[in-house]
Amino acid sequence: MLVSSQKLLKDARRGGYALGAFNTNDLEFTQAIIAGAEKLSSPVIVQTSPKALEYAGAEELLGIIQTLGKKSKYPVVIHLDHGKEPELVRQMIKLGLHTSIMFDGSALSFGENVKLTAEMVKLAHRAGMSLEAELGAIGGREDYVKSRMEYTDPEQAADFVNETNCDSLAVAIGNVHGEKIKGEKLRFDILESIAKLVAIPLVLHGSSNSTLEEFKKAISMGVAKINIDTELRQTFAKANAGFAKKHPRETDPRAIIGASRDAVQKVVEARIKDFGSAGEARLSS
Repeated sequence: MLVSSQKLLKDARRGGYALGAFNTNDLEFTQAIIAGAEKLSSPVIVQTSPKALEYAGAEELLGIIQTLGKKSKYPVVIHLDHGKEPELVRQMIKLGLHTSIMFDGSALSFGENVKLTAEMVKLAHRAGMSLEAELGAIGGREDYVKSRMEYTDPEQAADFVNETNCDSLAVAIGNVHGEKIKGEKLRFDILESIAKLVAIPLVLHGSSNSTLEEFKKAISMGVAKINIDTELRQTFAKANAGFAKKHPRETDPRAIIGASRDAVQKVVEARIKDFGSAGEARLSS
């Protein structure tokens, strides 16, 4: 079943677990994500980046997720990840195939971020979608997202949430997109301060490099959504190369890509267990 993330994330923060938000690019990634969640009876968030939508076509890729998500007996959220361009966010809300939207105004001034986020919240809510925002700047590089680290200010975060009415907030506490960088370290002191002032679910981006201990600590402090993308890509590529080496004469793309899809599903299942959401779909559905 397709749902927005609003209630699911509130339940997760209250229940002391987090939902895995996994990025997809095609049929196989989507199959792996939803199959992994179904196997563990977990709600799941399937994310599409602007670059993925550009690559596959918005209606085409979202049509695949919609079809598989509707067939699932457990909650599936279709989320726009890092919608930085207001016009794209407006287009995706109007298209109506997502159930959750992220407007990422982190590169803007505080005032402009507040203004545009508040506008996007109203549009998303009117369409029955939840809205994730970002304050601070998550470092690293992934798809069209490239920025220098700027920690989220806890007091600013409280004002931002009050002024925008966003449903969840992505925070910058030392997490980075893409591959691990030297000196990468999560600032749990900042996260703790934010969580004391902000009651809505918090979101951790750039989590492919984090450890199980870090996941558990972040969840205990109010993180209810954890994004995983780079790890899935690396797993897919490694499985592809391994299959080609082991079966150099195989030409059936279903066999080749199918093996990589299965490898991605194993990672999805492992992260769902790490985040503590296994079995929670029964309570959410």
